[in-house]
Amino acid sequence: MQAIDILIYAGWIIPVEPENEVYEQHALAIHEGKIVAILPSNEAVRYFSARITYRLTSHLLIPGLINCHTHAAMNLLRGFADDMSLNEWLNDRIWPAEHVHVGREFVADGTKLAMAEMLRGGVTCFNDMYHFPDVVGEIVDKVGMRAALGLIVIEFPTAWAKNADEYLSKAREVYDTYHDHPLIKTILAPHAPYSVSDKSFQAIKAMADELDLPIHIHLHETLGEIDDAIEKQGERPLTRLNNLELLSNKFMGVHLTQLKNEEINLLAQKNVSVIHCPESNLKLASGICPVPKLLNAGVNVALGTDSAASNNDLDMFGEMRTAALLGKIFTREAHSIPAATALSMATINGAKALGIDDVTGSLVPGKSADVVAIDMLNIETQPIYNPLSQLVYSVGRDKVTDVWVAGKHLLKSRTLTSLDIHDIKAKTYLWRDKIQATLDSRREK
Repeated sequence: MQAIDILIYAGWIIPVEPENEVYEQHALAIHEGKIVAILPSNEAVRYFSARITYRLTSHLLIPGLINCHTHAAMNLLRGFADDMSLNEWLNDRIWPAEHVHVGREFVADGTKLAMAEMLRGGVTCFNDMYHFPDVVGEIVDKVGMRAALGLIVIEFPTAWAKNADEYLSKAREVYDTYHDHPLIKTILAPHAPYSVSDKSFQAIKAMADELDLPIHIHLHETLGEIDDAIEKQGERPLTRLNNLELLSNKFMGVHLTQLKNEEINLLAQKNVSVIHCPESNLKLASGICPVPKLLNAGVNVALGTDSAASNNDLDMFGEMRTAALLGKIFTREAHSIPAATALSMATINGAKALGIDDVTGSLVPGKSADVVAIDMLNIETQPIYNPLSQLVYSVGRDKVTDVWVAGKHLLKSRTLTSLDIHDIKAKTYLWRDKIQATLDSRREK
């Protein structure tokens, strides 16, 4: 018998690769943080001797979910600016609050709150875009989660940097710190076409080419963004970025609710990944990303939640369901975006967008053991005819019981093992009172 670290017996395993495959009564073998094998349970008994064995025979195992667009620290602004358009949300509420409160402590406490929520919801990797990515990296390293740190660039000063040159200088410092980290990637994250100049984009491209870094940007989020760009620059934002030679297989455009057919073809031609944030787009009334058209054109589409300030959660199960339902109403065809496609968007497609599909995104021997266990023995998920459909259309994130990242048990029977939930709650309450006091003061004026 082969000695291994972990053996998990499960009722079902959905590996994602191959797509639409479900293994019943199978076991997952893990050694030194990587998947060794997936095999029938009755064979696993004979082949493996494990240091730790889990018998989760009423559970479904899936790859860790990948949240491909977050602003993690903004969890401290959940519910702070609801029922507003994007412009009002940003200019009247979010940016003024950030101007007063954002600093290293805000980012540290907000990121821990977000990571606790994501791990409890089966997310093992998140792609962040926020200030103080060095702080986020320190926390990710300690917790043992997987993350992509967005090296933000924007033209106006913030608590993180005073101008584009300083943003890029600090980006290089964060890259130097984490470029060989096993769980952390760094990604250049210009905020949006309307907040970054051509000169800065040229510098971003030069750095991306030099360091072989992906680029992650808000793009074509609203009709107003398009109209403003045409008025000020005489062209649509996507055309501008293409002319600046930014589009490539390392480029991630977030939102893309406003697309012409020729732009969809351009995205496919350039192998751009689209990050779909359905619930944030709906809540801000930004529009609907034409996901079925993108998929049909061969574009890689992944899922993100956006921030808890605009969503208002980091629930990737909800995003899967909403993405599938939106795709159906968009085409008026019930078979559009089936359950298997929605799950791929939340796992392997996100890994492809981030350039880590050789490491994570599916349960395949040789890949990292980023695994989520979901209890299916609940009244809300019975009866089970098709576990994959049940996963997307019925399962809530509260059914996640266990999460492993690189074989490390970060959520054990709903208990976080590397984050102090009581400390997180206490600090969250303090931030709520502080932020509310600032808002009340502004109203009095």
